Amino acid sequence: MPPEFVPVSHRTTDVDGVEVFYREAGAPDAPAVLLPHGYPSSSFQYRTLLPLLGDRWRLIAPDFPGFGYSETPAPDRFDYSFAGYAQFLERFTEVLGLRRYALYLFDYGSQAGFQLAVKHPEQVVALIIQNGDAYEETLGPKYAALKEYWADPTPARRAALAEAVTERGLREEVIGEVPAHLAELISPDLWELSWPVLGRSPNREIMVDLFADIRNSVARFPEYQAYLRGTQPPTLIAWGPHDGYMPEESARAYLTDVPDAELHIIEDAGHWALETHLHEITGLMREFLGRVHS
Repeated sequence: MPPEFVPVSHRTTDVDGVEVFYREAGAPDAPAVLLPHGYPSSSFQYRTLLPLLGDRWRLIAPDFPGFGYSETPAPDRFDYSFAGYAQFLERFTEVLGLRRYALYLFDYGSQAGFQLAVKHPEQVVALIIQNGDAYEETLGPKYAALKEYWADPTPARRAALAEAVTERGLREEVIGEVPAHLAELISPDLWELSWPVLGRSPNREIMVDLFADIRNSVARFPEYQAYLRGTQPPTLIAWGPHDGYMPEESARAYLTDVPDAELHIIEDAGHWALETHLHEITGLMREFLGRVHS
């Protein structure tokens, strides 16, 4: 087996009584990279990245409770909010003994991940930011329905959000605005494997509640920005601009607070850039992590 491709282990662990599934590649003593996933997928989204970097780093990608193969505890046993997922990530790192790690910030994982970084800046060696937003003024047009619900949370508007948590809605979340020739490179498994999990009760209701909770995360954007300004972590930004939630301006906004960040706009990529531009992003990560976390 060539050194640039290593096997991926599929494991479970107990985090405060919740069975958590995670994927891991690399030696136990290698520099760690923590990869929280986005909506509507799971650690599955990192299935191709892990074996390409596991020769030099220990990559760990958990499934959030309620996603993938992790348990879905009852809402009275788990806080299904971004603050709750941040607390979960904190406990997950403690259970696995992760004390220093690079942090991949993408989609929902960026909201929980930023809260983790704000609380434990001493543990975060570096950031890789890939279509994870932290600036309210650059939110894209796809936030319109969410903003309407936040301003006036009527049952009708909640029902409209629930329509997004359908098989067709999950497909739209993944395919988004990417050109057709790139859409066919995105695995339908990202939504087809997710729908049987997210479509059942209580997961569907949890997902709609998470849409509503994005408002609380947006309210914390100034905290994330203050963390970046005050800590100046080594930062790689790899961005797909064909993204209705997080356009190119969302990537460039980071330079306000981390002017030395390494910014790469992948011109024809969208939100799920790992699906279409895996080797480009892997190359950027390998060079970046080799400098700051090796």
